[in-house]
Amino acid sequence: MANELNMNRQLAIEITVIVDGESHTIKTFRGAYRSVMALLYDQLYIDGFGECKGVGRCGTCHVRILNPSDELLAKAGNELATLSKMELVYHNSRLACQMNVDESLDGLHIQITSDDFT
Repeated sequence: MANELNMNRQLAIEITVIVDGESHTIKTFRGAYRSVMALLYDQLYIDGFGECKGVGRCGTCHVRILNPSDELLAKAGNELATLSKMELVYHNSRLACQMNVDESLDGLHIQITSDDFT
């Protein structure tokens, strides 16, 4: 287990997050956080972001993926239902609580607009 954790930590994941026009670069590792929402909550603490703490029902962790791939745009379960009830949802919208922190996120650019959850 410790060896697997060390291997995961060797592969840095870098994410660029734009919050209300301000750009932030976050570096993390696979398995360091249970979701992108937890990562953003911990690293940036955006007021009002991630209110349901990862259940996928409130929509307050809505993000837009600026460099989408098919893998990163795949949605399922609560995420589909929640996004369908929200305004200002786009083809590149995701709930950060439903996104796992893994190598597919390296180089990811996401945008968060406080208008989406306030």
